[in-house]
Amino acid sequence: MHNKVREPLFHIVKRDTLPWYQAWGIRAIAIVLALLLCALITTLCTHLNPLKVFGTMFSGAFGSPRKIWILGQNLAILLCISLAVTPAFKMRFWNIGAEGQVLAGGLAAAACMICLGDKVPNGLLIVLIVIAGIAAGAVWAVIPAIFKAKWNTNETLFTLMMNYVATQLVAYFVIVWESPKGSGKVGIINQSTEAGWLPQIGGYKYLLTILVVAVLTVGMYIYLNYSKHGYEISVVGESERTARYVGIKVGKVIVRTMLLSGALCGIAGVLLVSGTDHTITTTIAGGQGFTAVMVSWLAKFNPLGMILTSFLLVFLDRGAGEISTAFGLNQSFADILSGIIIFFIIGCEFFITYRLSFRKPAKKEAAEHV
Repeated sequence: MHNKVREPLFHIVKRDTLPWYQAWGIRAIAIVLALLLCALITTLCTHLNPLKVFGTMFSGAFGSPRKIWILGQNLAILLCISLAVTPAFKMRFWNIGAEGQVLAGGLAAAACMICLGDKVPNGLLIVLIVIAGIAAGAVWAVIPAIFKAKWNTNETLFTLMMNYVATQLVAYFVIVWESPKGSGKVGIINQSTEAGWLPQIGGYKYLLTILVVAVLTVGMYIYLNYSKHGYEISVVGESERTARYVGIKVGKVIVRTMLLSGALCGIAGVLLVSGTDHTITTTIAGGQGFTAVMVSWLAKFNPLGMILTSFLLVFLDRGAGEISTAFGLNQSFADILSGIIIFFIIGCEFFITYRLSFRKPAKKEAAEHV
């Protein structure tokens, strides 16, 4: 007696590449569905008007010129870190250490401001800060890259552990430099002289950061899509064996790409410490090194697409904070709404890449074979 094998009800089948308008149509539908679910949950749990809640979220990001500038600053820093991890991800090198690389760059910048603030002219000091920050971020990134290239170590664990080392280094120097003594924090560095502070453009505190990151975004797009190095990154990402076969030195590409990745994280650290915050803490990166992973992946490693994904995540974060303040709600509820929207956006990528192929009815299948 033969057991009949039952065919599954449906199969998951990889799609051909969808036209851009269909892909963005699916994303738009996902956002609408997420907003409807958020509205339902808001009504059931808080009895508030969901339209009023969404309006408050919008005003939290755009309610005043100051809020708009802060939104732009947060977007620029997140975008900068996302640009940093993208070349490595495109090469299939999972750099989870952006947080530590930003801290390393920021720590180097703070060290220059504190140790050299009254010893060299301000113009030279700023140059030294930028060089030190870039170098520190690059060194912090290249250490796991060398181990990967030489001994094929696990880069995910290695870069993740480097985050903790960087955090403890910053914590140590915060105590060394604490001001006033016993406060456990550095305070505003060179507040009276502003030595080492990056210049403001037109009196706007955040404009320089935004412009620098805009230039980096265009540069990264050109680098990845129109340069020899970008081509080598793509080939290594597709297949290391193929890359070696065509004469690409994989180890060299890994080290070079991680130097670039760390250098960009170092720039983010400099922009934070010397540009806007003028202090150093263990939380100065604010977890954006991990958020950048999501930004890069959602944009399919496209630097221009990352502008939109960075904006979305920063907008949700700013809006969630405003909801908590305006309605006296727990921050967790605002985070739930943000999480639902992000979940739908991530989930819709499945339907862009794959489709469900359902099993044909037995009678119909038999008729097709007649």
